[in-house]
Amino acid sequence: MGMIALVVGATGLVGRLVTDELLRREELDEVRVLVRRLPDVTHPKLKPILVEWDRLDRYSDAFSGVHSVYCCLGTTIKKAGSQQEFRKVDVDYVIKTAELAKRHGVRQFMAVSSAGANPKVRNFYLRTKGETEQRLGEIGFRGLHLFRPSLLLGDRPEQRFGERAASVLMTAFDFAFRGPKLAPYRAIPAVKVAKSMVNIGLTDMKGHHIYTNEVIHVLGEAAD
Repeated sequence: MGMIALVVGATGLVGRLVTDELLRREELDEVRVLVRRLPDVTHPKLKPILVEWDRLDRYSDAFSGVHSVYCCLGTTIKKAGSQQEFRKVDVDYVIKTAELAKRHGVRQFMAVSSAGANPKVRNFYLRTKGETEQRLGEIGFRGLHLFRPSLLLGDRPEQRFGERAASVLMTAFDFAFRGPKLAPYRAIPAVKVAKSMVNIGLTDMKGHHIYTNEVIHVLGEAAD
């Protein structure tokens, strides 16, 4: 039997693209997705598993036999409604996913973080992302891979006016985002992030790795 992959947050921008990329890969026999509602697509390899995120322990068996987990969970404070609810998605659900993965012997764990993630900064969003990274690093995966993209370009299920406006500006001035100071903040197509995650996840790489925005740009182009 070939490998089994599991995607968490499969209905979001990066999660949908990761799922699509995994379904195309011959190395995989099955792609499981943990979702609150059934996806719009069907595929012989695709196995949707409906979950209640606050009761994730009930779905522990979904991690059985899985080689690699792709955690693409994430929200915004506006959508979540409060900092507390934001933390529930971006910290609690992510860590619970990782703990279940570790319990079932998952070898490779990929997670989408953010450029600038740091548990010691004042910015709430970046501090939260940094805290999540720190806690993931304590779980002890054979391979832990943290991806830190800047502004993501792509068609989101929901429209975010601020991000859409920023995407237009950053795409128009992409040529200016070069060099050590600006390259980390260069907007990046979400498909590059997805391809980078899948290429890394299908390996058996050991250790704790962080992929900066500049590195993801390179990995995503190499994956084309």
